[in-house]
Amino acid sequence: MTHLTVYPDTDPSKVLVDTRDGAEIAKVLAEIGVRFERWKAAAELQPDAGQEEVLAAYDAEVTRLMQEGGYKSVDVVRVKPDHPDRVAMRQKFLAEHTHDDDEVRFFVEGSGAFYLRAGGRVHRVVCERDDLISVPAGTTHWFDTGANPHFCAIRIFTTPEGWVGHFTGDDIATRFPLYESAGAA
Repeated sequence: MTHLTVYPDTDPSKVLVDTRDGAEIAKVLAEIGVRFERWKAAAELQPDAGQEEVLAAYDAEVTRLMQEGGYKSVDVVRVKPDHPDRVAMRQKFLAEHTHDDDEVRFFVEGSGAFYLRAGGRVHRVVCERDDLISVPAGTTHWFDTGANPHFCAIRIFTTPEGWVGHFTGDDIATRFPLYESAGAA
C-alpha cells in the first residue's frame, strides 16, 4: 500500500506525517507542488513484457496524460531483482538530484520510494502499482529501488532526451532510511 512519511530534513528520526490514506497523501504532496493520484493499472503484464507491450497496454492513459501535460516522449523502466545493473542503478538514483523536466511516473507493477526535499522537509513516498506521481522540474529528490528491486513504471517527459539528472552533491540521502530498512520493502 502507498505510504507517505514526512521528516524534518535535518532529523530522519522525527516523523511529522505518517499515512497510507491516498487523499491525505495527495493533499500533503500538493502542498509542495507534487501531483499524486491513484489510477488503475488494469492490464496484466507478462513477466517478460517489453516497452512496446507495456505502452500498448496503457496507451489510452498515456496518450491522455501526454496531451494534458504537453509531454513529448515516453518510455518504460522495468527493474527486477535479477537485473544485471541493479546495484549501479540504485546508487545513481540514490544521489540527490533535480531535473529540468517534470518527473512523471505511473507505476504498473511493483514499488519504489521517492524522497522529495522541499520546505525544510523530506517527503518519503513509497509508490506502488496504480500510483501516478508527478514531481515538478527543479524539485530536489532521490529514488530508492531497494536492494531487490521490482517495479515497472511508465515515464513521461516534456523533452525528447528523457531522464537527465543534475546531481546536487549533497549527501542527504545517506542520512535517511533506505527503502527496505524503513519497513516498506
